[in-house]
Amino acid sequence: MRATFMYGAGDVRVEQAPDPVLERPTDAVVRVVRACVCGSDLHPYHTMPASDEGTPMGHEFLGVVEELGSEVAGLKRGDLVVAPFAYADNTCAFCREGLHTSCPNGGFFASGVGGGQAEAVRVPQAQGTLVRLPVGEDSELLPSLLTLSDVYGTGHHAAKQARVGPGSTVTVIGDGAVGLLAVLSARRLGAERIILMGRHEVRTELGREFGATDVVPERGEEGVERVRELTGGDGTHAVLECVGYMSAYEMAVGTVRPGGVISRVGVPQYEEAPVGFSSLFGPNVTLTGGPAPVRAYIEELLPGVLDGTVEPGRVFDRTVGLDEVPEGYRAMDRREALKVLVRP
Repeated sequence: MRATFMYGAGDVRVEQAPDPVLERPTDAVVRVVRACVCGSDLHPYHTMPASDEGTPMGHEFLGVVEELGSEVAGLKRGDLVVAPFAYADNTCAFCREGLHTSCPNGGFFASGVGGGQAEAVRVPQAQGTLVRLPVGEDSELLPSLLTLSDVYGTGHHAAKQARVGPGSTVTVIGDGAVGLLAVLSARRLGAERIILMGRHEVRTELGREFGATDVVPERGEEGVERVRELTGGDGTHAVLECVGYMSAYEMAVGTVRPGGVISRVGVPQYEEAPVGFSSLFGPNVTLTGGPAPVRAYIEELLPGVLDGTVEPGRVFDRTVGLDEVPEGYRAMDRREALKVLVRP
């Protein structure tokens, strides 16, 4: 089969690879129908050291079940399924608490197992991981259903962890796919005012359509001051940090209201951040977030996608074939595309 590998910063290749096979009775083999490039894939695209051995890429995919291990129940060959970016058994204490990303029998696609930017994938813990979809592989809903594998669930996680609800004021930092779907999620949860911090006009216009009431293109201290102006000097109840850089974290600290919550879902590209008296402790600010346990949210979010109430698939603005995936990375890196859909 063909699969995508990264050999170092900027070096993405589509190559022939062995077909995946069942290795454990809890596995499934899934033929990929749709995949995509994630904003988090750009972090290694910028920094990965060169290597002679490629790293499989892609952690978001929809596919059709081709083979099932002997211990997998509830699925059958031919089912169209969505795979969360983290596989999990869905039965352990952490999974039962909705924290699938900490499952002791789980892990992450493209980390020790194959990646989703490929023709097929071996899925560990298939019964707990895969969710059957009640549509065919030709459905026009596939782009929106694909967002359930990561970015929609991650945006929802950001808002949920920040306790967004009716009457909340929210700042969303970042106009990438996760940031825009954090806007959509905050609106869905009842936020009264949503300030989107982003400066790419095509993206922020989509953010407005998703529910943003204000757009702040300024960054740094200037951006913080603008949010403060819009909120009477108070800041917002929730700040959803969807970027992962220290500059974004600093803006989050500057825009959160006393007693508010900063929720981080952008993969941190730093190890230390201010949490002392003058930043979080003094104003009683809560810091939360982390990798989204999207498997815990699929049943909640799926109905709105199926009935068209929400259209998170609008974040995809370019489609490529599998052989064109390297160009998809370049387009996202150059900000020529918001999020790239892959059709193997």
